[in-house]
Amino acid sequence: MNETVIDRVRRVMETASTSQAAFAEKVGLTPDKLSKSLAGVRRFTSLDLALIAEVGGRTVDWLLTGREPLRPSFAARTIAGSTLPRDRVSDTASRFTEAYEVLELLGRPPELPPLPSVRSNLKRFVDQGKQLAQDAVGVLTAADECRTVAGLETDVLITECAQLFGVDVAVTRLPEGVDGLTWQTNAFRLILVGPTETWTRQRFTLAHELGHILARDAQDLVVESHVAPGRQKDLTEVRANVFASNLLMPAPEVRHQFRQLADQHSKLTDEAFAKLVVAFKVSPSALAARLSQLGLIDPESALYFRRLTTEICHLLAGATDAFQRQLAWAAAERFPVRLVASLYQCYADGETTLRPLAALLGMNVDQLHDLLDQAEPDPPEPVVGEAEEGDLVFQP
Repeated sequence: MNETVIDRVRRVMETASTSQAAFAEKVGLTPDKLSKSLAGVRRFTSLDLALIAEVGGRTVDWLLTGREPLRPSFAARTIAGSTLPRDRVSDTASRFTEAYEVLELLGRPPELPPLPSVRSNLKRFVDQGKQLAQDAVGVLTAADECRTVAGLETDVLITECAQLFGVDVAVTRLPEGVDGLTWQTNAFRLILVGPTETWTRQRFTLAHELGHILARDAQDLVVESHVAPGRQKDLTEVRANVFASNLLMPAPEVRHQFRQLADQHSKLTDEAFAKLVVAFKVSPSALAARLSQLGLIDPESALYFRRLTTEICHLLAGATDAFQRQLAWAAAERFPVRLVASLYQCYADGETTLRPLAALLGMNVDQLHDLLDQAEPDPPEPVVGEAEEGDLVFQP
């Protein structure tokens, strides 16, 4: 016989091993309301179910449907035969998928705008990556003809990914050996990158994972153990790398900037190369490879420039402040603004508890309550007026 919501609530009560009255008090319902709901006379509200799920250590989705929390299947190309910790990777992703499940059940799923897609007439994965990047650049710069992707700070790029592509990006601690996670379903598009001091690598990882989403590679959870420009065996990884390179360093922009900084013999000084690194916000290695690929420098020069570091380039270009700003940003954990705001709004509207938001943020519910539920300010002290005894004049 199929279980109903009432059956599953009864199961939670049985596990709690308390009386019906005690359980009602624990979840914040009156015994009468709980009794009527269990008898089918009154429907459980979304808040009722959220409170019951919180006490019972279950999800609202399970109470409503009996489905266990969404667990990822892994993309074989990135985890098969590796030593990456499946359970820890799955747990990291589940923090976010459980938040999406709550929003979907409450009728507030995140908006998913249409995406650019792989052109059917392009057979080579390299060409597909290039075209996808051109399409993505067009979307990112459509609102302002003077805007360039290179000019977008990483935090702004992340905000644009959410607004224009419906991709939620979090900077959060990942299992050791994992650079990024990517997963997309009909209900969400998610990218996770780890905090790091190598901020250029984080930026490239973000672009690489966006390439996977636009190419629809992430129907299973994609786990990236090392994202970097270079030779790849898997063609979908090749496409994502080509996408990232062309997104962050579009050929027309690179050629234009190169012409501005190169001497009359099309040679770059260390200082000129450093300015290009600062302008495109990529590593010297990635930029040297891109310049060589476009035929702007020879292989010997590319090998020379690859030996420089991002920090040295910023020092040569007089941009140490920009380096430190990017470094501080990349090392801090950040959660998707849309996801956090939506969960909080559901709580503020009385549709759920703070548990889903606390779980997403990795916080204790009581701690989050203390942060959000500020005490009412004390009323101002009255001041007795001198004109007439008994008149009260209140200070603003």
